[in-house]
Order: sequence, then C-alpha cells, then structure tokens
Amino acid sequence: MDVKAVMCDVDGTLLTSEHAASPRTVAALRRAREQGILVGLCTGRDVIGTEKMLEAWGLAGAIDAIVGSGGAELRDYGKDVFELNYPLAGDAIKEIMAHFTDLPVSFVIPYHGVLYTTADDWRVRRLSKVDGLPFEVVDFDGFLTEPRPKLMLACAPEDLQAVVERAQTFSSESYRSASLITSARLYEYMDPRITKTFGLAKLMGLHAWTLDDLLVFGDADNDCDMVANAGVGVVMGNGSEKTKAAADYVTADNDHDGIAVFLEEHVLAQVRDGETGRVDPPRI
Repeated sequence: MDVKAVMCDVDGTLLTSEHAASPRTVAALRRAREQGILVGLCTGRDVIGTEKMLEAWGLAGAIDAIVGSGGAELRDYGKDVFELNYPLAGDAIKEIMAHFTDLPVSFVIPYHGVLYTTADDWRVRRLSKVDGLPFEVVDFDGFLTEPRPKLMLACAPEDLQAVVERAQTFSSESYRSASLITSARLYEYMDPRITKTFGLAKLMGLHAWTLDDLLVFGDADNDCDMVANAGVGVVMGNGSEKTKAAADYVTADNDHDGIAVFLEEHVLAQVRDGETGRVDPPRI
C-alpha cells in the first residue's frame, strides 16, 4: 500500500482501554517512520498536551506531526510550523455555556497542555486523570477575553443524550459553531470550518501531497470525516457504526493492536517481503 503519511487518532485508537499505547503498535509506527513514511497523530487533544504525553506512550522522537484540537491546531516538526486556525470567540463560548448551565456538565477548555475549567468536580478530575493533564480552575470572564480552540462539555455517559438533545436547540444570532460527540463522556463545540480533514489537508499541503497519499486510523464519530476523505481510511474494531460505514477497512480493536495489525500486513510487509504494487487487505 503506497502511502506517504500515516496519521492516528489517539483515544480509542492509538491508546488501549487502559489509556496506554501497546509496545507492538509503537514498534509498528516506528518501523513505518524508518521506511520514510511521515507518522503523526490527529486528535481532539491540544497539541501541547499531546506532546507532553509522547514519552509516556513510548513515542518520543517518533512523531513527525500533530493535528490537534480536532483539526484547529497543526504542528509539523520537520517544517517547523505551528498553526492555530479558526478558534471560537470567547463570547460565543459564553453563549454556549449559558445554554447548558442547568445540566450536569463541566465546562472545559484544553489549551497549552492544561484543562481550564470553571469548577473542581469529579468530571474534571476524571478527564484530567484519563488525559494525563493537569486542570486549573479559572475565571472564564477573564480567560475568554481571547478566542479559544474549542469548548468541551464533560458529563457522565447516562447524561450524554440529554446534552445532545439540548444542543439541538442551541442557536446564536452572532456566532457560528459546530458540535459533535467525541466520546461517551464528551460533547464538543468548535468553529464549523474545523474538522480533522481540514487540519490533515493543511498538513499534507505543507509536503506537496494530497489526502490521497494519506492513511488514517480512527474510531469515533469525530473521526468519520477524516476516515472518509483520506486515501485509505481504517477504523478500529471498537469504532462507531457511523465511522465503520465511512471506512475503507476495519481492523482489530484498540485492545488488540489494530494499528499494528494493519501496518504489519499491508504497509510494512511489502517492503519487508520485497513486494510491489498495491496490496488490498481483506476486511477484518
């Protein structure tokens, strides 16, 4: 399979259900990079927060690029590029928050490796533990004088449907926003121009490549657009039905080295075995 770049979602894709990267998956990504393939991460986490976790995941020195904040941020280490595109205005974030104040949610903004929030509660503490990032309670009136990449609403799984239903009734006369489920405990708002595909297209353009040259791995609904638009879109066995329907291939789940299984059989193997041409794997 002739690809120039491999980009992986993090939570539910790169990471197991224990929030760790398996040695086999890490080894496969390092081998891909050694073969001259650009290797990176495309995640809802912010870039700096993702960078802080690379060593813990065993990927220090093995990542060429990060598309963060769901596509709003781009870091390319080889090109020495960092971009933040289309952050949400602070007043837009305030309008969104006001629409949900009576629901059991915590408002969180990931920024520069810190989870900024309005209150210290169990939802924020759980998110902080899972993401491996510190949280800080701040006055959002002051914090939102500047635009921010996105707003996350953290909730219990049993409250997510109520959050989704409430979101369907939100509108603003002054600002545009988009929203979607990103996990069983997170609902997120961002500028409607921001998607993972948007960030990935910018990354590929930096290298004079197109999305056709890209292989992506994802799992959740917020990965659906990049899985559908990449040259090769692969979804994990634990992925959502929506994203599976958009994918070219389905691999093993995140607890059974789905990334490594696919790379070993259909990207790394052709170099190892001296094969040429496209290798079309069976759907798993």
